[in-house]
Amino acid sequence: MKIHVACGGTGGHIFPGLATAEELQRRGHEVTLWLAGKDVEGPALCEWRGNVITVPAEGYQGGGVLRAAHVVWKLLWAIRICRRKMQVDPPDALLAMGSYASIGPAKAANQLGVPVILHEANVLPGRAIRVCARRAATVAAAFEETRYYLRSRRLVVIGMPLRRSLVEAANPPRPPRNDSRPFTVLIMGGSRGARSLNRIVVSAVTVATRRRPGWRILHLTGASDETETRDLYAQAGISAEVFGFCTHMETLYAQTDLVICRSGASTCAELALYGLPALLVPYPFAARNHQTANAHAMEKVGAVDVVMESDLESDWLAEYLASMRNATGRLDRMRQASQGRAHGDAAAALASEVEQAARDRQGAPAAEDGSRI
Repeated sequence: MKIHVACGGTGGHIFPGLATAEELQRRGHEVTLWLAGKDVEGPALCEWRGNVITVPAEGYQGGGVLRAAHVVWKLLWAIRICRRKMQVDPPDALLAMGSYASIGPAKAANQLGVPVILHEANVLPGRAIRVCARRAATVAAAFEETRYYLRSRRLVVIGMPLRRSLVEAANPPRPPRNDSRPFTVLIMGGSRGARSLNRIVVSAVTVATRRRPGWRILHLTGASDETETRDLYAQAGISAEVFGFCTHMETLYAQTDLVICRSGASTCAELALYGLPALLVPYPFAARNHQTANAHAMEKVGAVDVVMESDLESDWLAEYLASMRNATGRLDRMRQASQGRAHGDAAAALASEVEQAARDRQGAPAAEDGSRI
């Protein structure tokens, strides 16, 4: 079948979209990606072997009436372009991963009678998902809690599509903690708004290691903070392993006892997949404060602890790290709770939803212009 996947705009939409697109390719389907021409999309596509259609689009992040009118005009123009391109060779189904880049392809597909499947990664649905949900054949959600915030003809909870290498590496059972090795803390500051978090963590780790040796620190800083963070650890005399970017997260996860990180949808899914206890520090400027909602969904089942960045202090964090190192029973309970939030291979589940929507369409009568209704 011919499947189109609209996943442009941001990494949070591109990577799960790619994971599902690659799964659909493995099943023998012809897959085309719809992107928005943003810089972040280039590196993500280095291994993609398939068709790509680029339609420029932009979202609304504030700026008054004139700015809003400009964005609406751009979206209407994008819908028109998408319809023209899609009419040439209509797909059997369109998967849209959210973000403003999905609106053009999704609305064009609606107009041509192509079934649309949406994926919402966060607890709180984004604007694009809310706009497109009523006419979607299916909305697939990563969090069960999304049901409370979104009306749809059909909503299924399938989890967050992740890279195949991550899913496969998580299949072997995690070995029990060995007290003879250092207590390993993985810090993932991320690339956005991470500088203050990185600095607080370095200060807290410095205090904790001086009080008691036997720590191993893995710190993923984001490219812009790598040098500064490495220098801060060196000045404190701490032998930390600092990465600006990491392509083998499964290796780091397998060695980790506790994670300190943001609460983006992919991060939450990876924590659950690997059963990792964590302290979540939601990104304070996320749209609709969705990272806080994600964090609380994990917290309510006992999988993580949550602290707002405005409340995070180095002395408190040092005490927290020391207490968690000794809390073997609590760490075990958090691991079990985290694994309870996992959904297995979500990319495979989402691919199956897309296939089913496409099969359902094949039985629909054809419209006069050749599209199906």
